[in-house]
Formats: sequence, structure tokens, C-alpha cells
Amino acid sequence: MGHILFSILFWLFVVVSSVVIFCGALVVWLVTFPFDKRGWVQHRYSCFWGSIYIWLNPFWKLETEGREKIDQSAVYIAVSNHQSMLDILVLHTLFFHFKWVSKKENLYMPFVGWNMMLNRYVIVDRASRKSLIKMMRDCLYHIEKGSSIMIFPEGSRSFDGKLRNFKDGAFRLALQTNSPILPIVQDGTWRALKGKGLTVNGRTTIKVRVLDPIMPHEFGDTDPHRLGEKVRAVMESALNEMRQPPATEERKQVLARKGGKPPG
Repeated sequence: MGHILFSILFWLFVVVSSVVIFCGALVVWLVTFPFDKRGWVQHRYSCFWGSIYIWLNPFWKLETEGREKIDQSAVYIAVSNHQSMLDILVLHTLFFHFKWVSKKENLYMPFVGWNMMLNRYVIVDRASRKSLIKMMRDCLYHIEKGSSIMIFPEGSRSFDGKLRNFKDGAFRLALQTNSPILPIVQDGTWRALKGKGLTVNGRTTIKVRVLDPIMPHEFGDTDPHRLGEKVRAVMESALNEMRQPPATEERKQVLARKGGKPPG
């Protein structure tokens, strides 16, 4: 009963705050549109918007690793695993400039969808081949203008937290533009907000780890599917490592004597 009551309050706060914050987003767009061609300020404002729901929720603890690996001046093809709607909010807490690649259904959400249009994010109709071609063309345009691209290569959410197979689009872009791939691994969001439901669960630790950037030819492979599989293997290894329980002091000493180190 407590979870249901808190969930109602949480989503009520999301709805009411979105009305107010979107008004601010509209002002930011009107002021910055003439000179901020990349939409850097608009996206920064959106990062703040998404982050407040993580910061203010007393039941969610966010642990972030590897933020320092992000070069704010670089242009990345950023790829993240996808467990929950919360992944979008979590990625906003990293506060670096990128354009989302998002399914068109998200545009139908009041305020959130409108803000996506203000940010000039890349929208795709996954059922249309023409839309997929346009998506690639739009991504190339933003990369050329100096914006990173953020993609969920799984395409849709994994409701059990397991990493699904990757689609090729992100890796095709990386090879075509010779842009570094920035793997980002998240865990815990599928427990905090499960499946397609709206019930906010109890205390949950949400982890996000930024991995080392990977140059597209680093694996010596020019096939986007095989490149995606190799990046997926790196991300799955990191995800498994993040799920290891913290080593006790006794285990740390044993591992030190053996010349090893505790995971995590």
C-alpha cells in the first residue's frame, strides 16, 4: 500500500513539475535558438529536468563511476543498455551534450515530447524503413555539427535486467564517421521501476558506469554487426562486475595475498 501511495505522489509531482519546467524550457529555447545552433543550452536544461527526479527521490541511491572518462569536447556515439524508463533520467545526470535517438511514440507525451522537439532530438519510426534512413541522415548531420548521439542499441527495454542483442545502427554510424563509441552501463533501474508499470519500488541502488571510449576500428573489424557484438561483450562484462557483492575486508586480504583484486 505504501508503494502505491508513494507512486501516486511521485507521478503527480512529475506531471505538475513538467508543466512548470517546460515553461522554462520554452523560455530557454526562445532566448538561445538564434545563436545556440547545437542546442547545447537547451540540452543542459533538459539534463537538469531529468536529473531532479533522481535527486529528489529518497528511495533511489545513484552511484556513478567513470564520469571523468567523458571528454566534453569530444563527439561520441554513446550506447547504453536499457532496463527501464528511468534509464533516460539516469543518463541525463551525466550532463554531457548529446542528441537522443528516440522512437516516435515518445513525442506523444505532453511536455516531454514537446521538449524533445525543442532539443531537435532524432526521432525514428521503427516500422518504417524510410524513417530509419532519415534517422541515420539526421544523426550524421548532428555529428557533423559537433553533437554526440545517444542510442539504446538493444532497441527496447529489457524487463529482467539482462542484456539483449544489439542492433547495428549505432556501430554503423561509428564506422562511417570514425567517431569513438562511449559505452555506458546501467543497473538497478529495472528494479526501481519494473516493466511497463508505474509503481515505484522501495529502496534501490541505481548504478551507472561510464566505460573507456572505444575507437570503431579498435577491434580490427569493419562489420557493424560484429563490432556491436564485441562492444556488447565489453558492456556485459562490466554489468556482471557491477553486480558482484562488495568484497569483505577478509576477502580483500585473501585476494591481495593471491595477487588478485576484488571485483568492482
